Amino acid sequence: MGGNKAQENMKKIYFDNGSTSWPKAPGVPEAVARLLADGAFNINRGNYEGAYEIEGMVLDTREQLARLFHAPDSKGVVFTPSVTYSLNLFLKGFLHPGDHIVVTGLEHNAVMRPLEQLKGIGVSYTIAPVDGEGSLNIDGFEACIQENTKAALVTHASNVCGTVVPIHEIGRLCGKYGLIFGVDTAQTAGTLDIDMEKCRIDFLAFTGHKGLLGPQGIGGFLISDRLDKQMTPLIAGGTGSISDSLRMPERLPDKYESGTMNLPGIMGLHTALTYLEETGTKRIHRKKMELTDYFLRRVREIPEVRIVGKQTCEDRTAVVSLDFLTKDNAVAAFELEQEAGVMTRVGLHCAPIAHQSLGTFPGGTVRFAFSASNEKNEIDRCIEAINKIV
Repeated sequence: MGGNKAQENMKKIYFDNGSTSWPKAPGVPEAVARLLADGAFNINRGNYEGAYEIEGMVLDTREQLARLFHAPDSKGVVFTPSVTYSLNLFLKGFLHPGDHIVVTGLEHNAVMRPLEQLKGIGVSYTIAPVDGEGSLNIDGFEACIQENTKAALVTHASNVCGTVVPIHEIGRLCGKYGLIFGVDTAQTAGTLDIDMEKCRIDFLAFTGHKGLLGPQGIGGFLISDRLDKQMTPLIAGGTGSISDSLRMPERLPDKYESGTMNLPGIMGLHTALTYLEETGTKRIHRKKMELTDYFLRRVREIPEVRIVGKQTCEDRTAVVSLDFLTKDNAVAAFELEQEAGVMTRVGLHCAPIAHQSLGTFPGGTVRFAFSASNEKNEIDRCIEAINKIV
């Protein structure tokens, strides 16, 4: 009984920010609740002051995202329920039978499962290989391009090992071959600087609940005019605009935003983006990488665990995977929470091809992902617990 009581009183340590950030940015819960309590009106439907005020905040949020990703126009910012929805809308709305696409050996199932579905209608893909640290060779990527290649779609950073993919160089290749270029920023939005114009990005998928520090259930994409002209909206329905027509509007963002929007989520995201703008993403990233560097240095002193991927902070995010050599990884993750209240994610992280690339399939890894809200003493407690359980 005494042990259980001590465990209840133990302060939890949240190291699962690769899954979703916590705590959220200051004011996010209040912003979501305020919309629901003070006037959960629908935009593009209600013709009254409250609805117009919310519509203005939605536009402000589009402009915040356009600034964050250096997009030319906020009208190309489209809201969806998540980055997974966004990726599906791109892959299934752009690719056709006979088309080919290049991806990397680090992709999440949000990319790979839609591509496996599309194989059934004659779409093909090639996985550009990465090495044991998750690093991509740009010449190897170029060698994957075929005559029928229409696009490249890459994760900006691995959700398994944190390795960053060189999107500027891939964007240059896409320009050289006339390919559409898509980037999955699930692990980097709000963390790394991403310039759509400099990197020649046509499609940028984001989620609001990770590095952007917003609530779950809100994500989206930014789209270039070039891609928009070639992409079909998969979902059709009411938009509140051009309601006399049975055809979907052609204009952005209405073309891809059928149905009632997640306005509470957008209000929460708006508050989170305001916090990021005021605080500075570089400052937040610097704190996260200081913690990551400290964690890596401490872990390298423990022979019973192996760091998967890069051993230092060069070309990586604040995501670190460990392979426990003396016990099952799932047991290690359970014991870390029991011993020190450390919350991690164990398994394949919905990215089996990444684990195959990194040599950790099918056993998976224990993943630690830090935020600027974490502190050095939490890492000390975690390292102490790792030493104890191994």
